[in-house]
Amino acid sequence: MTSKSFTINELGQLNNFAIEPKVYVDQTPRAGFTEYAEKLNGRLAMIGFVSLIALEVVTGHGLIGWLTNL
Repeated sequence: MTSKSFTINELGQLNNFAIEPKVYVDQTPRAGFTEYAEKLNGRLAMIGFVSLIALEVVTGHGLIGWLTNL
């Protein structure tokens, strides 16, 4: 049985959410050698490289020199 905005099942219960959303499972892999993982690794490597350059500019020493002076 249907009405304008709800449905009634065989037990007489109302269902106000007659139009249910489509449910799907994302099948794209998020681990291993995927495009997503490679982009993430590349971006993290760029952040690390820029951080090392900034460290050298601020301290006046390279990474090896800075680590040996600790």
